[in-house]
Amino acid sequence: MVGKLREMTGAGMMDCKKALTEACGDLDRAVDILRKRGAATASVKAVREAKDGAIAQYIAPDGKLGVLVEVNSETDFVARNETFRAFCDEAARRYATEAHPDLENDRQAMVAKIRENIKIARHAKMEVGGNGMIAGYIHTGAKVGVLVEVGCGGTETAGRDEFKQLVKDITLQIAAGHPHAVSREEVPQEVIAKEREIAAQSDRLKGKPAQAMEKILQGVLEKFYQSYCLVDQGFVKRNSEVSVKEHVAQTGKQLGDDIAIRRFVRFQVGEGT
Repeated sequence: MVGKLREMTGAGMMDCKKALTEACGDLDRAVDILRKRGAATASVKAVREAKDGAIAQYIAPDGKLGVLVEVNSETDFVARNETFRAFCDEAARRYATEAHPDLENDRQAMVAKIRENIKIARHAKMEVGGNGMIAGYIHTGAKVGVLVEVGCGGTETAGRDEFKQLVKDITLQIAAGHPHAVSREEVPQEVIAKEREIAAQSDRLKGKPAQAMEKILQGVLEKFYQSYCLVDQGFVKRNSEVSVKEHVAQTGKQLGDDIAIRRFVRFQVGEGT
């Protein structure tokens, strides 16, 4: 009966058990009880699409762990609401500090409170492997968020201000440049093949001899990598005069250490809807 009531209302298990007890096992009466308490609101709102929302982050004080989460709402008005933002921040914290957080009851309570459908669309969690740090960035408006792991060789490097500034700059680069991979070695072969195919069929290459065509294709791919791969992008903070790879290498030389961007995720509200 509890399972049936949950299907009918979308309310939490404990709410359903209490309602059934109070209703002496009468399902229809239990539904009315839940509706009066607002616990059944989630099921009513769930049919409405949640395509807006916000990105939130949680970074551990020691910089060794971080979480990025996307929570969707129906409208931007709710996405800018302080109560909704607080829920997003708390969701990020719980994903970071709990092994398997159950946020469903909290989500339903928030739906009942703000009177809109909301959903936790996705989250990403990173922990440092070896020496380095995790950093995050939420762009103004909370529609774009970034999480990145940057590694180094020595334990003391991670505590240096120059290293921390570099990592912060990298998060800004990812937010602005929208890369899809750290380096060209990570680009799937099918993606490269598709880019070559599109370029080969362009008017620019019609009638070109094979040798010239291959040279042009390599040039096209190089430009593709400079957009698609983080380390090949022009470093925006220096007006793209040097690549991200070159800037990281220069900072590493100053610090006397090897620095490497290990991985990143970039969330933009609504990408998965």
